[in-house]
Formats: sequence, structure tokens, C-alpha cells
Amino acid sequence: MILTVTLNTALDLTYGVPELVPHASHRVSEMSERPGGKGLNVARVLSALGHRTVVTGFAGGATGAVLRELLADLSPQEPAAPGAGSPDAPHVPEPATAPAATAPATTAPAPVTDALVTVAGNTRRTIAVVDRATGDTTQLNEPGPLVTADEWAALLGRYEELLAGADAVALCGSLPPGIHVGAYAELVRSARTAGVPVLLDTSGEPLRRGIAARPDLIKPNADELAQLTGSREPMRATRDARRRGAHGVIASLGPDGMLAVTPDGIWQAAPPARVPGNPTGAGDSAVAGLLSGLVEGLSWPDRLRRAVALSTATVLSPTAGDFDRAAYEELLPRVGIEEHAPAAR
Repeated sequence: MILTVTLNTALDLTYGVPELVPHASHRVSEMSERPGGKGLNVARVLSALGHRTVVTGFAGGATGAVLRELLADLSPQEPAAPGAGSPDAPHVPEPATAPAATAPATTAPAPVTDALVTVAGNTRRTIAVVDRATGDTTQLNEPGPLVTADEWAALLGRYEELLAGADAVALCGSLPPGIHVGAYAELVRSARTAGVPVLLDTSGEPLRRGIAARPDLIKPNADELAQLTGSREPMRATRDARRRGAHGVIASLGPDGMLAVTPDGIWQAAPPARVPGNPTGAGDSAVAGLLSGLVEGLSWPDRLRRAVALSTATVLSPTAGDFDRAAYEELLPRVGIEEHAPAAR
């Protein structure tokens, strides 16, 4: 079982408009709602990959009730049949040379178990407005409910119980009001005491405090890494982040793929071509790829191939936060991997 923790869950609302024009009224052409927050997004992708997942964190109020209903009804996307797809299915251009690898066998979706802790406050909403003319997305994120000391204590107790059956844990996203800035550091230490590999995916001061507790992995994007280290040079910043306490640092470089600095080596993985689309949820899909690869015992290059293929297939998906299964299976053997020499001592 893989455990994901989302302290600031959300009801994700996505509106599609033909064109987003400032100071104008818009007719919404399409709308969707789904349980959200980074850890819940990770769980949805893990489920589609066939990994049983338990989600914990906070949910409350009318919005939280809707979120939990949607979570209970969650039906992971079914694997596409080999060769299936419409004429409009996304296509990734062929590179000059493609790495030799095989596409994954399709797997049946696995259950996602709700172990959220109920709070008195109302779960936040996030609103994404997708401009269909450009593909750009405008995001509005509410802050989340005020969490009390008793509610935090209840979460800690639930988390300790769940760690006993976990193969890995992901700590994801922002902190709701009322939660102390060292909360993730506390959760990292508990996972390490339980002997459970822990991946931390947050930003700002919670990341700075959390990394000092020595998580097994962190997965910052380029902006989060620069905020943490003061450097925008990916290799220098990633190595600096590792020196601050993380055993392994996986930096998301957007369309340029991912850079991994680990105790076992340094690798960079990149998709075969840049692709257009909506990047919402791409980083969460990458986390799911890294975690699933970890529990399956894959090598670092194969974990990175999976993470980059899933992330790119999420950008290509017509639904924000989902991944396009056919694109994923096409991309996986074509993700390029480059190994870098370790830094001289």
C-alpha cells in the first residue's frame, strides 16, 4: 500500500471557455469537478497504475462532503486497448533515435481508500479556467480551513496507524491555516522512525523545514528549487538541496524533463519532444511515477522514464490532472536518459 498525505485537500473545479478575456463575461463551454490537492492527484494516478493507495489529510464542511462523495465514486481510467485511439489522439513526434525499451502491460485500476480526518472548517476549492484558444490555464486557489490543535493531533494519530501498513508515503502540497510550518518535518521524522520511505513535495518554508528532517526524496520544480537554494542553475541547485538533508533530489524542469541527484548516481531524463497542452497535475503524475517505481524496485533510470512519460502524458490529456494512457505507453520507451558523472570531491 502507498500512503499519500494531503493536508490541504481541495475540490477542484475546472471551467473551459472558448477564450479568456479580462474584464469580460464568459460562457463556460465545459465544467468538471473532482477531489483534489496534490496527494489526491498522486493517488488517482497510482490507482490507474494498479497500486492500492490510501489517502489521508483533512476534509470538512459542505465542500469536504462533496469531495468525499467524489472520492468514493472515483473510477480510475481504464487502460486503452493496444492500438486504440481516435484520429484526434495526441501524437508525439518521433525523435531521431529512440531508446530501446518496451511499453508497460496494461493493469487494472486499484482501489483508493479514504482515511481523511474530518475538520469543522470548510474544505477549500481551486478553480482552473482553461482558455481553449491558447491552452493556457488561470488558477485560483482558496487558502483552506483553519485546523485546530485537536484536529492536528487526530491526523497525527491516524498517520501513525497508517504508516504501519505502508510501503511508501508521499507528503504533498500546501499547509492549511492553523498548521505549524514544521508540520512536514514532523511527518517525515515519523515515517523515518517507522522505516517507511518518504517523498516530500511542497514548497517555501515547509520545504526548508522538511528537508532538514532528511526525507528520502524531494521533488521541487525549478522555481521551488531556486527559492530553496538561491540558484537557478539546475545541477548546482539540485546538489545544494541534497546537501541540505534530502537523500535524493528529483528536480522537475518542465518540458526539459527531470534531473535526479541520488546516492546511487545522477541522471537526467527528457521527453522525446516538447508537447503542447495543460500542465496542471503533471508534477503529481511524476510523483506517482517515482513512488510506484520505488515500491516495484525499479532502477533509477526506469523510475525517471516512468515519471517523465506520465508527466508528459498528463500535459497531453484533454482533462486536467489525468494522463493519456495511449500517449504514456507510446512515450515510455522513448524517454531519453543521460547519466552524469558525480561531482569531484
